Amino acid sequence: MLKVTFLGTSAAVPSAERAMPSIALKYDELFLFDCGEGCQRQMMRYGVGYGAVKAIFITHLHLDHFLGVFGLIETIRMNTERGSLIIFAPRGLTRILEAMSPTMNWKPSFLDIREMHEGELYRGRGYSISAFRVEHQGRPSFGLVFAEDDKNKFNEKKAKGLGLAGRMFKDIQKDGFVEVGGKKIKLEDVSWVRKGIKVVYSGDTGFDERIAEFAKDADLLIHEATFGEDLKEEAEKRGHTTAKGAARIAKKAGVEKLALTHISGRYKGGKELEKEAKEIFKNSFVVQDGDEVEVKPGKEEK
Repeated sequence: MLKVTFLGTSAAVPSAERAMPSIALKYDELFLFDCGEGCQRQMMRYGVGYGAVKAIFITHLHLDHFLGVFGLIETIRMNTERGSLIIFAPRGLTRILEAMSPTMNWKPSFLDIREMHEGELYRGRGYSISAFRVEHQGRPSFGLVFAEDDKNKFNEKKAKGLGLAGRMFKDIQKDGFVEVGGKKIKLEDVSWVRKGIKVVYSGDTGFDERIAEFAKDADLLIHEATFGEDLKEEAEKRGHTTAKGAARIAKKAGVEKLALTHISGRYKGGKELEKEAKEIFKNSFVVQDGDEVEVKPGKEEK
């Protein structure tokens, strides 16, 4: 199971109700997608252990998406001893962090900053995190995909009925077949596929149907919905997406759920945006700071 905690859900500037963009994903490790201002305090507030963060993925270098990195690093440096903290970000973050420091040659020993690029960025045990490009105000910007590997699960009753025993279970996974009593038994004869968890985050982006390709069949699509249809022209001008636009992408991708975030302060609770999205894609909802979504493995294919 994957737990997603929305630490900050506002757009551009914080409000009394919403902090700057940041999302925590807890699988076997803890990851952050974006790290807005005051992120470490949001983590404390919502019970997400800041000292356990394995990697941070910054979608683009607009202040509202990375300004919390320096504070989080300093909080970790002063309060915990830890191994490497990896930060993936478009080129330029290191220079910015050094300029923010009051001391020369600032770089904590645990910090490992790597340049964001398309394709796989991180490979864990049975899952990956990858990036894809999006269009946002003409600067390097990315969306992110957390994808758990599909898993073959045995139908033990059927397998044992066909004579499989002991190390045959390992052999059939390795070779794709085993022979039992002169008969060839294939892996697909005695197993079914459990689809892996898939969560996709758009980052900041203008309306782009290509995102549906990366979000295809996702369990959860987290998509920015900065504006409603009343400000569609402004959304297009500023490189953002409306709630209805996000819903169209979710529908085209065939996702299970659509979480709408990066909400302009003009919409307060965002219920009007949720209503607009539901007209296109029923399983849409606007998230608030502190909301949690548990994502369980996908449907079984027997």
